[in-house]
Amino acid sequence: MPDMHLIDTGEATLRCAIEGTGPLVIFVHGFPESWYSWRHQIGPVAGEGYTACAIDVRGYGGSDKPPEVADYTLEKIAGDLVGLADALQPDAPVILVGHDWGAPIVWNTALTHPERIVAVAGLSVPFAGVPSRPFTEVFREHFTSQGKFFYQEYFQEPGVAEAEAEADPQGFVHRMMYSICGDVPPGAYWDKPLGAKFLDGLPDPRPVPWLTQEDIAFYGREFSQSGFRGPLNRYRNHERDYEWLQGWKGKRIEQPSLFIGGDRDPATFLFGAVADPVAMMRNFAPRVEGHILEGVGHWTQQERPQEVNRLLLDWLARV
Repeated sequence: MPDMHLIDTGEATLRCAIEGTGPLVIFVHGFPESWYSWRHQIGPVAGEGYTACAIDVRGYGGSDKPPEVADYTLEKIAGDLVGLADALQPDAPVILVGHDWGAPIVWNTALTHPERIVAVAGLSVPFAGVPSRPFTEVFREHFTSQGKFFYQEYFQEPGVAEAEAEADPQGFVHRMMYSICGDVPPGAYWDKPLGAKFLDGLPDPRPVPWLTQEDIAFYGREFSQSGFRGPLNRYRNHERDYEWLQGWKGKRIEQPSLFIGGDRDPATFLFGAVADPVAMMRNFAPRVEGHILEGVGHWTQQERPQEVNRLLLDWLARV
């Protein structure tokens, strides 16, 4: 296990798993995860001469859990990362690596704080530039207005998704992870009507080699203690995020960047909106290097840790 630290970032105190010495690499997880989702990357990155720091995002695990929806904007979470960089490596810019929600978090931190971020990598979710409208408008046009379920619409009303997830935190995380991994049999598990619950229609999990009973139990314990309110509040800030990012309209990520996605992950292709996410990203991050992993679902660095580590360490050596 890496050493666990509580770091004051200015507005929030974050729990950080830290190992190694050298240039700082900050790992940012997604939903519903924790620092633990980087368990296979921390040691190898530290072993190559870096300080590997995997955080619990505010609202998760051992980090602060402020109460309001507006406490979970991209602006505030990017501020946490900059504050963490200032606390751990004040004299040099840092490298960010993010997965799932962590990917938009690190992409937009690199965009809005280029002086503090020397390079950035995102897994699963590519960078599509400064938005032209809030994402709520997009999914309501393509899903909600047509009577179709979309998980982010389901997450909008405070208390609804919390009640479902907190009834059985371990079971919720297990079923969600299995339903969008590369090992699940093909099926239209998410094709259901508006008004359905999140878990409705999802397959019962089968054992997969990358997610052990110990892993599932860890996530279950974390969310049993922390609850899901903070994590779900991240989804309730699309309008605030849109307004904030308009200040960087026309800007691009100019730092070296890396994207790794899976060919069985709908998020890699922005839910069908793009056929080639790497080509799309070059419009907004011209120095991007991209890799799409065959047979991989949404949980990129957990499903294929050795392959991800090889690509990540090779890229780190060149930035």
